[in-house]
Amino acid sequence: MKRVASIDILRALTMVTMVFVNDFAGMGGIPHWMGHAATQEDMLGFSDLVFPAFLFCVGLSIPFAICARYRKGDSALQVLGHICARTLALVVMGLFSMNMRGVEGGLSRPLFTLLVITGYFLVWNVYPRGKDGRYPVWTRILQVLGVALLIGLVIYKDVHGMPFRHGWWGILGLIGWAYFPCALAFVALRGDFRKMWGFWLLTELLCVLNAVQAIPAEWSSRAIILGFYPGGWTHPMICATGMMTTMHLVRCNGQTRIWMKSFLAMAGSMLVLGLLSHRVWIISKNLATPAWAFFCLAIFVAVFGILHLLCDQKGYTRWARVIAPAGTATLTCFMIPSIWNAVQQLLGLHWPAILCYGFPGILKALVFAFLVVGITWVFTKLHLKLRI
Repeated sequence: MKRVASIDILRALTMVTMVFVNDFAGMGGIPHWMGHAATQEDMLGFSDLVFPAFLFCVGLSIPFAICARYRKGDSALQVLGHICARTLALVVMGLFSMNMRGVEGGLSRPLFTLLVITGYFLVWNVYPRGKDGRYPVWTRILQVLGVALLIGLVIYKDVHGMPFRHGWWGILGLIGWAYFPCALAFVALRGDFRKMWGFWLLTELLCVLNAVQAIPAEWSSRAIILGFYPGGWTHPMICATGMMTTMHLVRCNGQTRIWMKSFLAMAGSMLVLGLLSHRVWIISKNLATPAWAFFCLAIFVAVFGILHLLCDQKGYTRWARVIAPAGTATLTCFMIPSIWNAVQQLLGLHWPAILCYGFPGILKALVFAFLVVGITWVFTKLHLKLRI
């Protein structure tokens, strides 16, 4: 499979948007539609689009990533091992993000955050290979030190009476749980288009079954089939839709009219499902309702179709170069705001009050988002790039 530029660009746009909305979150004077909707509020806020966009991008990438590993000569068992390792890494990072607090009388929150992220880079940094194609011994030593550091931080919190909790798993943890069944299905079904269609429909069915409470909460089968996954299979369904979007694209084999019709049909179907499900459920990101998922997917499929037409078919990609690091070093970019905030707190620095309200706050958040992309680029040039 040839690399699709629109996937990297959509991922970059999502990452930049995440930094943008997170920076103005909690500010006063911000239009209501730009923020997150309340749990019981029937609304799709602009900020509510970011997390499902990540899930959709993960799904878009799965077929390409797995096929690339097969082309390199990996066996199915090796690919499964990679899927499990990647899921574990995302869940671990999600757990740490849920517990990124200092300990009273001990490590402060910013210092704890910096130590955690240091552990991430020690373990999951893209280290240079030697002339023989192998990693030098020192890289393995650094990875072991990183694992020891992360384990030590867990023990430190346990000793001080602040044990780790999974909570809602954090953004990265939720992405990991959504990625896992989708990637496993692609390997188990060998990427067969018809069988993957069946898996996609199954995720939609499980999503709806969970939402309508078809299986009583006290039944053990509900805990096994539905309750195990955070979001009640809504998140894996969004990820699976991304996979099917990619597979439709590959199946059309570059025939513009065919894939455009296919994308229009998918986006239209998601919109219809959203309108129908909205009669039953509110639009709520926090509750992961089907209505929220279907409306988001209608937007994502349409946006990806437009990006693919402009970037891959017409070749208009120069405009996206400024945000390219956010698409190719996404996990690194994800960590930069946490590093920035931790350093800012340790140094006792604060933004001027005028930049923390209304339009100036929005403008500052936008500038900060591009600043984060620039810092990400610097990190990559210093050979500091997270990859799992």
